[in-house]
Amino acid sequence: MSRLQVVSGKGGTGKTTVAAALALALATEGKRTLLVEVEGRQGIAQLFETEALPYEERKIAVAPGGGEVYALAIDPELALLDYLQMFYKLGGAGRALKKLGAIDFATTIAPGLRDVLLTGKACEAVRRKDRSGRFAYDYVVMDAPPTGRITRFLNVNDEVAGLAKIGPIHNQAQAVMRVLKSPETAVHLVTLLEEMPVQETADGLAELRAARLPVGRVIVNMVRPQVLDAADLELVRTVERSSVAQALSAAGLGGVRRGGNAEKLVDPLLEQAAEYAERYTLEQEQRAVLTELGLHLHELPLLAEGMDLAGLYELATELRKQGLS
Repeated sequence: MSRLQVVSGKGGTGKTTVAAALALALATEGKRTLLVEVEGRQGIAQLFETEALPYEERKIAVAPGGGEVYALAIDPELALLDYLQMFYKLGGAGRALKKLGAIDFATTIAPGLRDVLLTGKACEAVRRKDRSGRFAYDYVVMDAPPTGRITRFLNVNDEVAGLAKIGPIHNQAQAVMRVLKSPETAVHLVTLLEEMPVQETADGLAELRAARLPVGRVIVNMVRPQVLDAADLELVRTVERSSVAQALSAAGLGGVRRGGNAEKLVDPLLEQAAEYAERYTLEQEQRAVLTELGLHLHELPLLAEGMDLAGLYELATELRKQGLS
């Protein structure tokens, strides 16, 4: 399993939820996982029902088997201060630059530099070792930007090419790319069984492959339970109304006389079944499209009670069952 797990997906597909569940799944059996947020939305804090994350690595959960999940919300300005201190030893001068607005100015006019700082912080956590020579974290999971810009975000070497041909910035970008384009990294794409998210997943995959970035797996989120199978759906399309009414009556839902309870239930029941059949057909079509992408396909259920901390652990367990840990 790659040590840097990058999770992307179209907005609304639940990529942050999947990233959090993956971090929990990877932390089981005594492992340490760092969950990194780069978009400043504090989505991780909300999922784990904790206060807003600062710019420091903080333990937020204990996984089954005693593993630990740490989280970090990366702030581009503070990451730039770290960078200036690391390479230029600016110390107080760096803090003065922040007060003058120079840090915000630099990260705004040079978005490529911003992405170098964000990805660089995650890659540093991947490479970091303790005094005994062991990695500080067994895995780093990044809740990355949406699929539409994930390739540009990760392909920071191209982004900084126009900023610096040599020097510390260039070297930092090169070091980041050595991690991002190595077997240490896997980029997972989260989608729904809907046409637009599936199409964006296919487009994102093509861009990642063109940039030679290591693609991981496709994770289908919020999959509805299967109520009727293909045989049942065929029966729905061919059954006569009178037969449905008689079946309802036999189940104790009223007589079959005209205007009776069973008769009144027939049309709504058949309409609901027709809607389910249509959705089932569309979902099967989208599964076929995803299968053709040639990646391992995983599915996570739609939680009827909504997403809370217990639901997050449930999804983590499901990911482990499917081999994503």
